[in-house]
Amino acid sequence: MTVGFGDTERDRRVRVQGRPVESYPRLAPEVERGELRRITVVGEEVLHRRCREVTEFGTVELARLIDDMFATNEVAFGAGLAANQVDVDLQLFVWDITDEWGVRHVGHIANPVLEDVSAADRRLVDEFEGCLSVPGPYRVVPRLDRAVVRGRDKDGEPLVIEGRGYFARCLQHETDHLHGRLYLDRLAQRERKAALREMQDTQDKVFARRAAAAKRLGK
Repeated sequence: MTVGFGDTERDRRVRVQGRPVESYPRLAPEVERGELRRITVVGEEVLHRRCREVTEFGTVELARLIDDMFATNEVAFGAGLAANQVDVDLQLFVWDITDEWGVRHVGHIANPVLEDVSAADRRLVDEFEGCLSVPGPYRVVPRLDRAVVRGRDKDGEPLVIEGRGYFARCLQHETDHLHGRLYLDRLAQRERKAALREMQDTQDKVFARRAAAAKRLGK
């Protein structure tokens, strides 16, 4: 399943798994079904190593994990969430994000691989980026303005997702997670240390905001 970059200029429909739909609820159905899980924090070992490939598809356990990841992402005001951010060692991430053109993208992908972008088509954009596993600080991180990721859905069907702008950034950020990399790893050492100090000062407020959101949703 593929959606072209140019499509978003003509079509503002929500994209679910890369395909436009005629209507979609404010809360993804997965959020309603899912349960809240603890979000891992920088320094925990599961965040700093490559995750295992998903090998069993179409299972109740995988579907439940995806539901829980959507619920956890919603409570944390996230754009995307990788499985190792809920302490699960699998190559899987979810997203629910609205890009600069007003198009909402919702979905999940297992075993994602980012396609190489030719030098002629490469354009790096410097924008602020944060992470649910680094609660609080945002820093400027260069990312490609377009991304294509290939993988499989929860039933094992091939899936191709294309993004640009903020959605492309999300696809790259979440794929990084599954390789054991955080956005902090793309910063200079001094900037990384400053971000970690800021996290210590702000994380309690972030956790309190998440707890309040979980209460509102009954999670």
